[in-house]
Amino acid sequence: MGDLKYKGGSFLLASPKVEDIFIPEEFTSEQKMMADTGRSFVENEVIPLLPSLEAHEFENSVKLLRRAGELGLLSVEIPEEYGGLGLDKITATLVTESMAPAASFGVTLYAHVGIGTLPIVYFGNKGQKAKYLPALATGEKVSAYALTEPSAGSDALGIRTTATLSPDGKHYVLNGTKQFITNAGFADLFITYAKIDGEKFTCFLVERDTPGVSLGREEEKMGIKGSSTRQVIFDEVKVPVENVLGEIGRGHIIAFDILDIGRWKLGAGAVGSAKDVIRLAAQYARVRTQFGRSLSDFRLIQEKLAEMTVRTYAAESAVYRTAGLIEDAVSGINHDAPDYFAQAAKSIAEYAIEASINKVHGSEVLNYVVDEGVQIHGGYGYTQEYAVERYYRDSRINRIFEGTNEINRLLIPGTLVRRALKGELPIMPVLLRLQDELMNLAQPSFSGAVLEQEKYMLEMAKKMALMVSGLAVQKYQQKLEGEQEILTRLADMVIEIYAMESSLVRAEKAVQLYGLEAAANKVDMSTVYVHENLARIEDWAKTCLAAMEEGDMLRTQLSILRRLTRYTPVNLFSLKRRIAARVIEAERYLA
Repeated sequence: MGDLKYKGGSFLLASPKVEDIFIPEEFTSEQKMMADTGRSFVENEVIPLLPSLEAHEFENSVKLLRRAGELGLLSVEIPEEYGGLGLDKITATLVTESMAPAASFGVTLYAHVGIGTLPIVYFGNKGQKAKYLPALATGEKVSAYALTEPSAGSDALGIRTTATLSPDGKHYVLNGTKQFITNAGFADLFITYAKIDGEKFTCFLVERDTPGVSLGREEEKMGIKGSSTRQVIFDEVKVPVENVLGEIGRGHIIAFDILDIGRWKLGAGAVGSAKDVIRLAAQYARVRTQFGRSLSDFRLIQEKLAEMTVRTYAAESAVYRTAGLIEDAVSGINHDAPDYFAQAAKSIAEYAIEASINKVHGSEVLNYVVDEGVQIHGGYGYTQEYAVERYYRDSRINRIFEGTNEINRLLIPGTLVRRALKGELPIMPVLLRLQDELMNLAQPSFSGAVLEQEKYMLEMAKKMALMVSGLAVQKYQQKLEGEQEILTRLADMVIEIYAMESSLVRAEKAVQLYGLEAAANKVDMSTVYVHENLARIEDWAKTCLAAMEEGDMLRTQLSILRRLTRYTPVNLFSLKRRIAARVIEAERYLA
């Protein structure tokens, strides 16, 4: 089976070694410097121009992209030989997070540096890289990713755009319409997809000034108003055959691999936004008075701030754990190998499950945080005078971007089952052993060590998820994909297990590195997160069992479930008051 450390989804089957997991407290000075560059750029140059961007003065978007290019913010993942910095995945993730307060411009920048550039980095030939990457690294040229169509959103392979080889064999002629394309209004290059002869799903590089390329009107959107979103229309567009990206008929590999990158990076952006909203809410709560007292003195406001922080901490821990795993995998590849980038793309695709988890979890944590941020601001939070109103509108798209959260929830268990059937993950042997373990569970006893009970609770959560998964596979077999309600609850269990474990490992590693006192806040937040979410996992498990079993069999399964949830509750109110006090004192997110 190979080293489980490098197997996506393996966290369900084995506990990681603390030393193998990257945590934000391990950022290097160089990584922090890049993040500081991003934050300074956003604060000093982007935020003053946000009103003009929301007024669709997109010449400022182009100017800001070029300034970002000067600062190296566009070239983090572009190889040095093509004018980039060639930095690690953790730095790339951190820079993505630093762009979050840039609002719509953050979307503009990421559409360019991520899904608009990385397909060429990973799948382009030397000629394509030499032609396009240097200009993309500086912002001289702007890129856009054009996959979605009016009738093909989540169903990417259902596109209708066609590509037909010209009689002289020198061009492919593209016809079709792309929908909701970010950066379309000022992009110089479109990375797009079409079906050759109506069936071979293929990726193409299409330059904006090619005859037959036209644009629809700017979409009037609920949020991210400062980003350009338009249709891109291809009408008899002649694309040189040398502008086929990757292999003919293998465009789906590019599309899905780039989506995996986009999903994990979206989680990072969500974390950055959530942190900023916590800052805004904490500052407002301290200065706003009601009934003669600071808003931050009220217990319910403290509980909100604590819960916002705990959930953000879990999302942050999961995002950087994933970035660390991907960096470990990619850094182990021989950079001089002729197929280095193909191997790197494959290594990233290995963590498709974790990427989907980060996307769903991060976007929904942000959704919760911005909602509570508005609530803390009261009526003022509903006005455009306060930035939290914009965050509220802008956050909604994240649950749709990069594949809807519903699609990603189906992908998570689907990918696990597929890998199990291929023998890539030893899930079936684990399920067989689990049956005996569940029947012979002993009453747990704890010594009182830090997070000892919470680590036990995590292991019981994994057993619950595996128990329900095994029963579902056994009952439905090949028809399981039709049981979407069960698959969704299984996905929720897996998502929370990854977040719980990421939180716990981070706290445990911080205690080892810095001592208990310095890591006290992380220990408190991990404790809260595990206790609150084990209850949710138990509820999802009960719901699934009730859907699959009845009578004596259901009672037996519920009896086993009760054995998996033996633990002593803790005083969550007290823990949250401590967490809130630290946040209020600092007036910002504090891990």
